[in-house]
Amino acid sequence: MTEKSDIRKEVRRRISSLSPRQRLEAANIVFDRIERSEAFARATCVALYASLPDEVPTHETIQRWAAAKRVVLPRVEGDTMRFFDYDPATMRRGSFGIDEPEAEGECTPDAIDLIIIPARAFTPEGVRLGRGKGYYDRYMSQPGFAAYKVGVAFGCQIFDSLPFEDHDIKADEVVY
Repeated sequence: MTEKSDIRKEVRRRISSLSPRQRLEAANIVFDRIERSEAFARATCVALYASLPDEVPTHETIQRWAAAKRVVLPRVEGDTMRFFDYDPATMRRGSFGIDEPEAEGECTPDAIDLIIIPARAFTPEGVRLGRGKGYYDRYMSQPGFAAYKVGVAFGCQIFDSLPFEDHDIKADEVVY
C-alpha cells in the first residue's frame, strides 16, 4: 500500500470497524496520557481540533482542558487555517462539516505551546498522512510556530511506514 488514497481507504475501513464505545475508550486513554505529559503540564495554550466521527473524539477533552488552559480550535477560510479561542457559545458548523469557533480572539502561531494533530495515519516516529489538503503542514510551517506537536490516533491508524514529502511536517510524538 504505497498510494496515499489506498492508505486513506484502508484507514476508513479500519476505523469503521470500531464501535462508538471503543472510540471513546481509546480517546480516554490517549488524552489521559497527554494530560500526564510534561509538554501538557508546561503548556498554557493548547491547540485542539473539533473531531469528526472518524477521528479520535475530542469534545469532552476540549471542555475539560478549557477549564484549566487556553484552548484554541481551527477555523478554515479558503486555503487558510487559523486558530481561535474556544468558546462553546460561538461554535458553528464550518468547512467540511467541522465545528469551528466563530469568535474573534485569533491565536497567533507563536502563542501555541502544544498542538494536538489529527491525521488519517501515522508512523510511531511521527510521519503523518492527513486528509490531503495540507492545512496542518501549512500552519505548522509559519514563522514563529514552535509548539510541541502530538499526533493522536486509534491503534488501527498506525503504519510502519508512510509516504513522506519534503513539505510534510512530522509530529514530535504520536499517542494511540
